[in-house]
Amino acid sequence: MQDIRIGAAQFEHRDGDRDYNLSRIEALTRAAVERGAQIVSFHEACIHGYSWVQPLSSRELLQLAEPVPDGASVGRLAEMARRYGTVVMAGLFERDEQDRVFNTYVTVTPEGFLCRFRKLHPFVHPNLQPGDDYLVIDLLGCRIGFLICYDNNLPENVRITAMRGAEIVMMPHVTGCLPSVMPGRGTVSRELWENRERDPVRLRQEFQGPKGRGWLMRWLPTRAYENGVYAVFTNPIGWDYDTVKPGLAMILDPFGEVLIESHELGDDVVVGLLTPEKLEQSSGRRYLKARRPELYGDLVQPQESVTLPGWQLQHTREPDSQDSPPHRSADSH
Repeated sequence: MQDIRIGAAQFEHRDGDRDYNLSRIEALTRAAVERGAQIVSFHEACIHGYSWVQPLSSRELLQLAEPVPDGASVGRLAEMARRYGTVVMAGLFERDEQDRVFNTYVTVTPEGFLCRFRKLHPFVHPNLQPGDDYLVIDLLGCRIGFLICYDNNLPENVRITAMRGAEIVMMPHVTGCLPSVMPGRGTVSRELWENRERDPVRLRQEFQGPKGRGWLMRWLPTRAYENGVYAVFTNPIGWDYDTVKPGLAMILDPFGEVLIESHELGDDVVVGLLTPEKLEQSSGRRYLKARRPELYGDLVQPQESVTLPGWQLQHTREPDSQDSPPHRSADSH
């Protein structure tokens, strides 16, 4: 791994407003590049917005989704990457040649489209199809892996990504401040968000407490620590369909320590310097070498995979008659 500067962004997307969301991606990309970012990363489904697709019909979801890499949004990202001389990573809904729809994360360089990763555990709509493989790429002298939101809740996913050589794992999310049975968890009122300039303290207390950062700190540092990887966490801030999201964009080092994070109550991008020496010093790299695969047969016993979110979908619906059978997998936290 070489030294690299990465930007982790947060912004309030607008549901279904691709042009606006791309304009915010461009503005934050420019700001990150001015601070030396060589890669700028954005949150899950940030181009289309995320939670608002819950009540859409299969036809509406298909109309929203775009081909990758030939769709308009990837083209716009490629223009930004060329203009600012940086790598841009962002999420959208992808439609393939068989009219299947995926929750996809794309990477675009100044030379054009590089790769896509399809979420392994989608859930926000019953017709989203799951990805079927991990992805680790060589980029700017680094080995970079990808996992989207709920994918990171399963230790196996981050472990396998690290075993495939990832030194940095991009972790785009849409999460936090959701209904939950966990003590202290729950939603944040929209009134607090709208009143954030007059009363920032109360909103910051909500975002920093168990509804937001306090919950993230239960598991996110662990994923970085136990595998000896850098973790790049991106997340929206503000109103997302029916809940307020807390942002909290951050980068964690291979010791599980926060390298850099956003404390802003609005759109922001933080840029961190990731360096190679922490990788080999980390406990997680030693743990990878200490594994005893001959004992792990139970981990690969067949089972029905059911991805259950910790919050109840606000619009529970059966697939339309023309829909394909849903994969039994819902999304995050």
